Amino acid sequence: MTVIDLATQGTQAALAELVGVTQPTISNLMSEGKIPPTGALGELLLAYCQRLRDQAAGRLGATLGLDLVQERAALAREQREGQAIKNAVARKEYAPVGLLADVLGMAASSVVDHFDQLEGALRKACPDLPDEAKTTLQHVIASARNEWIRSTERAVLDRIDAMLTNQDDDQADTEPDEGGAP
Repeated sequence: MTVIDLATQGTQAALAELVGVTQPTISNLMSEGKIPPTGALGELLLAYCQRLRDQAAGRLGATLGLDLVQERAALAREQREGQAIKNAVARKEYAPVGLLADVLGMAASSVVDHFDQLEGALRKACPDLPDEAKTTLQHVIASARNEWIRSTERAVLDRIDAMLTNQDDDQADTEPDEGGAP
């Protein structure tokens, strides 16, 4: 068994051997100011252990620009939102935006295809219908089709805005105020 004198001047190699890491690791910690560059071996060991305790307790996050409490709260919020989405999907209250866009696009395409066939159908059904009447009818149908597309888009955007506003309100309710209380 080797006896170590903790009162002797500490070296990077001695501290590295004592704590079970490489000398370059200790050198990096010293050059980054995370442990003192000089001192007795016992002092360096205490500084190294204190850094490990701080790291384990999450107190080093503040020096790295992280706050463990806020990070845990953000993770919990994301998990809660993920579960809420899964529940909404299970209740058939939610569908991916891409799917909704595809369905609306197919519905609009189907309607447009039928409207495009109107001119030929009118020629067959009403061959004596004056051109002005056909033109007026096509303008009215085109206007109705365009208004349908605009109103559908407006309704979707209004609904999305309402959902985002509700999410923002929910997040504001769950975030701590400046005093730190929820």
